[in-house]
Amino acid sequence: MAAPPKPDAPAERRVRTVLRRLKAAYPVAECALHHDSPFQLLAATILSAQCTDARVNQTTPALFARFPDAAALADADVREVETLVQSCGFFRSKAKNLVGMATALVERHGGEVPRRLEDLVTLPGVGRKTANVVLGVCFGIAEGVVVDTHVGRISRRLAFTEEKDAVKAERDLCELLPKSRWVSFSHRLILHGRSVCDARKPRCEECALRSVCPRVGVGKTGER
Repeated sequence: MAAPPKPDAPAERRVRTVLRRLKAAYPVAECALHHDSPFQLLAATILSAQCTDARVNQTTPALFARFPDAAALADADVREVETLVQSCGFFRSKAKNLVGMATALVERHGGEVPRRLEDLVTLPGVGRKTANVVLGVCFGIAEGVVVDTHVGRISRRLAFTEEKDAVKAERDLCELLPKSRWVSFSHRLILHGRSVCDARKPRCEECALRSVCPRVGVGKTGER
């Protein structure tokens, strides 16, 4: 599939305005998942699939106290891990992926989280989104834009992409945004989605982006 065309000058100005206003509204752009190491963030991000960050943050302290590193988790009984992560939903598949991920880290990478996207996405339970989270947050490596439900939704409303597929939307965003903003853009859009740009009832009258947002797909029933 051909890459999207380069944005024209007006589009570039609008992108710069959006980035500037997001930074002003959310000056501290950090990952919401609590962690003390790349391994912990990798595990937490696997758990976050179809689960809130708040719930994951309630779950991981006990998990990490019992299994503080890849070597410990690789030797875990999957049934015990299931019990520890049950509140995160899809706990059987997540527990299996966690133990599989840890085993792969021990066997292939000496127990350390690799710094290449190509290596990360071969781990059980790890796709591009999870890999991009870990690379950006832990290592400051911008390999792509993290596209979760908030980022995808708001990017479409901003007309930054028309794609609902996360991989295709990421491609569009990488083409549109400066690489230096790939990591922070996702963090800020996630914060914006939680606080203002709600999926069902976006508070457009309170939005710092209101004057530059075309509000694609936001009808009268979606505004207050």
